[in-house]
Amino acid sequence: MASPVSLLFGVHAHQPVGNFPEVLADAHARCYRPFLQVLHRYPDFCFAMHISGWLLDYLIGHYPADMDLLHKMVLRGQVELFGAGDTEPVLAAIPNRDRIGQIQTFSDKLELKLEQRPRGAWLTERVWETSVVPALVDCDIRYVIVDDYHFLCAGKSTVELQGYFTTEEDGRKLDLFPISEALRYRLPFSPAHEVVAYIEALAENSHDHAGSAAIYFDDIEKFGIWPETYQWVYEKAWLDDFIQRVLSSPRIRTQHYRDYHAATKTRGIVYLPATSYIEMNEWTLPASVANAYADLVHQARVSGWYESRKAFLRGGIWKNFFSRYPESNWMHKRMLGLSARLGTLPEPQRTAAMTQKLYESQANDAYWHGLFGGLYLPHLRRGVYKAMVELEGMLDVRVPRPSHFLEDTDLDGIEELYLQNGVIQAILKLDGTGSICELDSYLLNHNFGDTLRRQAEHYYRKIQQGEYGSGGAGSGGIASAHDRAGLKHEISASDMEVDDHPRGMFIDCFKGQFVNYQLRDTDQGAHFAAGVLALHVDKRIRLSDARLTVSYVFAGEKEGMFGTEINVAMPSSDGWGGRYIYQGEIPGGFGHYLELPGLTDIILDDDALPGGIVLKTSAPVGLRAQPYHSVSQSEGGFEKIMQGVVITLEWPVATGELVISMEIRPGTRHGNDDPDAGNPDGTGIEPKSGS
Repeated sequence: MASPVSLLFGVHAHQPVGNFPEVLADAHARCYRPFLQVLHRYPDFCFAMHISGWLLDYLIGHYPADMDLLHKMVLRGQVELFGAGDTEPVLAAIPNRDRIGQIQTFSDKLELKLEQRPRGAWLTERVWETSVVPALVDCDIRYVIVDDYHFLCAGKSTVELQGYFTTEEDGRKLDLFPISEALRYRLPFSPAHEVVAYIEALAENSHDHAGSAAIYFDDIEKFGIWPETYQWVYEKAWLDDFIQRVLSSPRIRTQHYRDYHAATKTRGIVYLPATSYIEMNEWTLPASVANAYADLVHQARVSGWYESRKAFLRGGIWKNFFSRYPESNWMHKRMLGLSARLGTLPEPQRTAAMTQKLYESQANDAYWHGLFGGLYLPHLRRGVYKAMVELEGMLDVRVPRPSHFLEDTDLDGIEELYLQNGVIQAILKLDGTGSICELDSYLLNHNFGDTLRRQAEHYYRKIQQGEYGSGGAGSGGIASAHDRAGLKHEISASDMEVDDHPRGMFIDCFKGQFVNYQLRDTDQGAHFAAGVLALHVDKRIRLSDARLTVSYVFAGEKEGMFGTEINVAMPSSDGWGGRYIYQGEIPGGFGHYLELPGLTDIILDDDALPGGIVLKTSAPVGLRAQPYHSVSQSEGGFEKIMQGVVITLEWPVATGELVISMEIRPGTRHGNDDPDAGNPDGTGIEPKSGS
């Protein structure tokens, strides 16, 4: 009779830094608490668990009883804890010094709070690059978990992947466990008896009767947060049924990764290509290419050869998100710049708070987008910028920067002009628009320029063709989020129109033509000049305390309307906390359309900052303000998400000169204190797990 197969069962729990409290409470109620309570009833069921550092701190602070339950399971030997970077960074996307710091910080935290130091590590989104090996080994990590797909891409076959392999880099060796895709798609969606039968069959079919392993490690959120899973896993007792069947099977034994690792030998040397899990291959590609890739995959499935040759249908790698989305690339390169500044700061001047802010800015979620990922979620990008702006302010106190300087921050071949005075900072993209791509307040730790342009996405085709609805589960189970596609909001063709220009501040237009500026000098701010049709425009951007001033002087053409577009990121979006204040009244919230003629001043007020912007003009202008939405996908379906407020100001060029000022002020309540005054429906962005 074949030896029992070792079930190496692991779960990964994560929430993005700064996620909504109501999302965390829901995740705890529907997943974290019931999962731990069920597992606690079965002390003989060994399992591994990774909880990202920020989430662990949150759960300990808000739900100590449940974390005490986890601690007890650790002490009785039921749980093996896995390490990682503390704020769940993609290790391949951050400098090596920060990899080491992040991993050590989290390992120290686990040892201090749960009394176990990890030997294994979870790789965020299973993003593998060999460059991460030295940092992991130097932090005393001996093995990591990646997908079996990684191994297939290196030429291995599925039947070989029932144990661990060894790789090396720069004189360090690291062992690699391949997660079974078959188990990842079965748990917890297939009936428990089918999953257990599949695991038992691994023992029967194994070519190695001494050390075969069924390797599973995946998001714990599948056990309660994904659609239908709470009822399936807990109310219908799928998890109890699964555990009981595993424990009663003579052909399965649950085992810790560390014990299996210690008792068995490596299956040999392997060198894995840069990749992540298979779904990421499509998500990282631009829309047209992603559609071509999806068509190839579909053809392969229909032809019946996909499973045997899928390793040869390679898509993109995770870092493609930086080339796909300019906003992601900008955040990433800004983070790298701050990391370099902190890295060169003399040790006596560094503080733990600085390091923590750097690590928060490296949290992965806001840098990418697929079925998961949070680039499209403003509150997650805001969390990254909040940490970066706060860190930058701390660094400027230690080592002040010039009031203005040039650099190509995002490595796109176009320089940026930085204007800063210690109170606010405006970063101008010298791409001819004469516009601002980032506007920071060091008092509010907020980037008012944090908006996201609309670009084509591969899933637009599914919406346009009506390819949505719940996927079939089969065999009496439930459908995975990967097999679902529903409409959470009504989506029109206009919602998916691609932007023809970046979503910056003070993008100018005259008679339907964008104004193309040349930078003249930077002596007192930024001085631009342009000629458009018969009009000459002189544009200056200056900072004074917390005020940004933009002035226009016209010559030549005397007829026509000149306009400027200002895209502003306000944290409350279309929620009740954000509103316009005009002449002491609230004409609407940021989610409303607003049109005002002859305006000279208006306030954008937001409780979430708390604070806002006082917008003034030196002569009357026409104002149009409206919300800007993008279409995104999530585990819950396709949805519209408000990205920012678009303010358009227009005035006749006959005015001669116009001065626009934006003063950033800390929060005080203005006008009507009714919390729903700015949004009668009290609606806003639906909170998401972002996992």
